[in-house]
Amino acid sequence: MSNKLSIVIPAYNEAKTIHLILKKIDEVNLIDNFSKEIIIVNDCSKDNTESVVLQLKAERFSSIKYVAHSVNKGKGAAIQTGIQEATGNIIIIQDADLEYDPNEYNLLLKPIVDGFADIVYGSRFMGGNPHRILFFWHSIGNKFLTTLSNMFTNLNLTDMETCYKMFKADIVKSISLKENRFGFEPEVTAKISRIPLVRIYEVGISYYGRTYAEGKKIGAKDGFRAIYCILKYGLLKL
Repeated sequence: MSNKLSIVIPAYNEAKTIHLILKKIDEVNLIDNFSKEIIIVNDCSKDNTESVVLQLKAERFSSIKYVAHSVNKGKGAAIQTGIQEATGNIIIIQDADLEYDPNEYNLLLKPIVDGFADIVYGSRFMGGNPHRILFFWHSIGNKFLTTLSNMFTNLNLTDMETCYKMFKADIVKSISLKENRFGFEPEVTAKISRIPLVRIYEVGISYYGRTYAEGKKIGAKDGFRAIYCILKYGLLKL
């Protein structure tokens, strides 16, 4: 069976940037003869994300799998839909904005290809790659959530909240996921940590963060939800 990387892109009001991220993905040459499968899940965007994607699909990216939610369900729900649609043996989550660089897919892929890892997280807080300087309290919040998550999972991650999570498909597809919004991150982390003999790795990645004026969506209420989810899936093991 040939190797295929399924790239799941949850999209909500990303008409301005989604063509740029698709161009970047298209230009990536993956190691070990991996092919690419792009799955875009439009979470009932209010802008013209759908028309932009369909035009790109017609003109250049004919192989894109496009799925549209009829109602807005949240990023976690869009990721779950994308995972269900994926046919590759490896799956990675990719935001539709430009905060994460697809040129770094191979950094995450290498530990899996080399036979060391089943799951790889891309950490914004390790390594010497470029990082945009933005919000102090966001960085404190991320580190707090990661530390709290680690307390219950017994992992030593540096960036639980990262978008870049790469999974062997059979592993992530075997997990029952419930969180429809940003609670996806602590939920999936808690549940993979309980898989017997699972091998989780972390690699340093770059981060080109957005301001709220540039379209950043996560807010304080999502942070409180993350705490709830860490306790729910970590402490209560639901």
